[in-house]
Amino acid sequence: MSSIPAPERCPDGAMTVLETKLNELRDRLFVMAAITEEMLSGSMKALVERDPDLARRIIELDEPKVNRYEIDIEDAAIELIALYQPEATNLRTITMVIKINNDLERIGDHAVNIAESAQFLMDRPAVKPLVDLPKMAEQAISMLKDSLDAFCRKDVELARRVCERDSVVDGLKRDINAELAQVMAKNPATIERALKLMTVALNLERVADLATNIAEDAIYMAMGQVIKHRAGGTEENLSAR
Repeated sequence: MSSIPAPERCPDGAMTVLETKLNELRDRLFVMAAITEEMLSGSMKALVERDPDLARRIIELDEPKVNRYEIDIEDAAIELIALYQPEATNLRTITMVIKINNDLERIGDHAVNIAESAQFLMDRPAVKPLVDLPKMAEQAISMLKDSLDAFCRKDVELARRVCERDSVVDGLKRDINAELAQVMAKNPATIERALKLMTVALNLERVADLATNIAEDAIYMAMGQVIKHRAGGTEENLSAR
């Protein structure tokens, strides 16, 4: 995870109270991001290595840590709006922190779902070698890291590349589902286990979608330009907020 960049300074070199609070808020967001990334990596490791202790730790992390962080960050963001009535870039930053905070909490939920699937599968015979799912996870985790770096650095080009990579994850999910469908057709005894693997693929696809959301938010932060819901026009001719 990239470090938070140095905040912008006022002309006289002093940082305003609001700027200080905003940097503290971003720091807390990136701590939460590191936790959810660790959960996602750990859940996949538990699946591949059939590690029951690791799967249990991932599940136990969600309630006390991630959910508490989400509430604390949202409360702090709302308090900044109430106390300082920020405008323009500062208001946009706080709004995006609230949105990304929610996306990170959902990623934590997906990590828990994967850990629960790992718990189900680890005492049962393998359906197939786990090759494509780890590749899919690697892509999704990389997208998450890059989307957060893009938000941190206001790097529009990096954010655009994250959005483009979403189709790679979608393609891997299609391939995995097609292969598992063939396995189930040949051997109905594998259906329950294969469906669990499909569930893992679905959760990874959702993580990639959420990383794409964060990348789109990074573009909005940097340019004030909305690129969601592109129907009816290209990215360039959508109106800025």
